[in-house]
Amino acid sequence: MQLRDVQLGDVDAYVRMRCDPAMMSDLGGPLPRKGMEEKVRRDVRSAESGTQWIKMIVLDEDPTAVAGTVTLWSHAEDGEEMTEIGWMILPEFQGHGVGKRAVQALLELARDDGRWGLVHAFPATANAPSNGICRSLGFRFLEERDVNFADRVLKTKHWCIDPRSALK
Repeated sequence: MQLRDVQLGDVDAYVRMRCDPAMMSDLGGPLPRKGMEEKVRRDVRSAESGTQWIKMIVLDEDPTAVAGTVTLWSHAEDGEEMTEIGWMILPEFQGHGVGKRAVQALLELARDDGRWGLVHAFPATANAPSNGICRSLGFRFLEERDVNFADRVLKTKHWCIDPRSALK
């Protein structure tokens, strides 16, 4: 498995992940198809500038096929900077450890880079596989909380990890 920066040609993968009712069921439902090209362009610019790590997950056996995405970014939360990680795995790749390996790989990069600090994750409370990834990689459960995503309020579990000390 490899992680590569998002590219302009990843629009189809974004549409499959973000506009599909099943993929977005824990995130308040599908996003509109309109605007996905612009979203990819913005993400490519962010990835190129290094302000966000937006990685596409590709498998060694077919590096042209995208299995999903894993992203690391910082944002203000109650006046303080918070680093957050999020991931989406396409249905045909779910249940094979792809998500866990991708999250671990990005956390290892964050550990080695040293600038991200504590990393927070907010999977939906009903998303057992993503909560399982957090648990198995050593994230610490903090609380259940409501999170705003795409103008929606989601019920989530709040997890935190310090990649500098939690990952070996």
